[in-house]
Amino acid sequence: MNLDKRKEFLSYCLPDITSSEINEVINTLKSGWLAKGPKTIEFEKRFAEYVGSKYAIGMNSATAALHISLLAAGVGPGDEVITTPMTFAASANTIIHTGAKPVFVDVDPETGCIDPDEITKNITPLTKAIVPVHYAGQACDLDTIYEISEKNNLFVSEDAAHGLYTEYKGRMIGDCPKGTVSYSFYATKNLATGEGGMLVTDNEEIANKARVLITHGMSRNAWNRYAKGGSWMYDIQEPGYKYNMFDLQAALGLKQLERLSEMQERREEIAEIYNEAFKCLDGIEIPKISEYTTNHSWHLYIVKINGEHVNISRDQFITELANRNVGTSVHFIPLHLMSAYRDRYGYKLGDFPIAEKWFENIVSLPLYPTMTNSDVQYVIDAVKDIVTRSALMKVI
Repeated sequence: MNLDKRKEFLSYCLPDITSSEINEVINTLKSGWLAKGPKTIEFEKRFAEYVGSKYAIGMNSATAALHISLLAAGVGPGDEVITTPMTFAASANTIIHTGAKPVFVDVDPETGCIDPDEITKNITPLTKAIVPVHYAGQACDLDTIYEISEKNNLFVSEDAAHGLYTEYKGRMIGDCPKGTVSYSFYATKNLATGEGGMLVTDNEEIANKARVLITHGMSRNAWNRYAKGGSWMYDIQEPGYKYNMFDLQAALGLKQLERLSEMQERREEIAEIYNEAFKCLDGIEIPKISEYTTNHSWHLYIVKINGEHVNISRDQFITELANRNVGTSVHFIPLHLMSAYRDRYGYKLGDFPIAEKWFENIVSLPLYPTMTNSDVQYVIDAVKDIVTRSALMKVI
């Protein structure tokens, strides 16, 4: 096939912002309340209702939510926390920030999610918690993970940065969590507030502690001390952090939450088009969805490059797509290969072979609601063009 190269670069990911969000932000600016206020409180309430949890605490990032979740559960120096290397740095960094040690374990070769069998093998007397990551929109094996946690008295802090809208066995991630669940509203996420995050839980003690910790440890209702009826008097209950969400973020979040179903519909449409186009294409492996992931958020669309069928490496494939003006990404470089964790904990190449093999072959293709049908078709045509040319090179 002869690909007619597009003139404009197709971004890997863009947020879906409409006049509805813009007007809500303008109205919030006009209200004069820019910091944490009524919009944040409303967003927390609606988000809790949406995912099915008792409590939701708005924060300035999912990183903050993950950190606070572990602190509120009592994780600290001398403890170990088990997580996956196939994740963003926040999952491990927040463990380190509590004073605990991140213990990486390998992933399931089909899904890229943390392997529960590997969790069990790595539990020690120092293990205090597990941080499973709902990778790319696929759910972790939660029943098995919570069975392990209950048997060993471990806290579970779910990283659902990719997991908003994902369902596990028919229930939304965050619906009545036994531990905590952290969400990201970063600009590239399914619900975007620029920066932002949410911690949800059914545990009232953890929720109350989290609300205090995210505002410098100030007593719970100090956020409204400048409003009529508020009090200038407050207490610092413990040295906390400046992690709270503010109303400009919440204004965006409220309107994005209202539009989430329609945005997800479009994500699902694009994923289905990709699946149909690539399912029989030699050299390209489409995502395999576990039987317990009954609804996929399609935060990412990750394909694997199979070198047995095409004469091209993953890195070359990315370069070729860029040459055809298609943006891509890789999720993720395994954390144990990063110098910060190698130098501190002695991790090395070969420690987690499944995660390493996964990383060597994966590419994240563009998938976001504002992509047009012609954008989607162009990505398909570009992938097929590369595969066809590389296959011909292999024959020659």
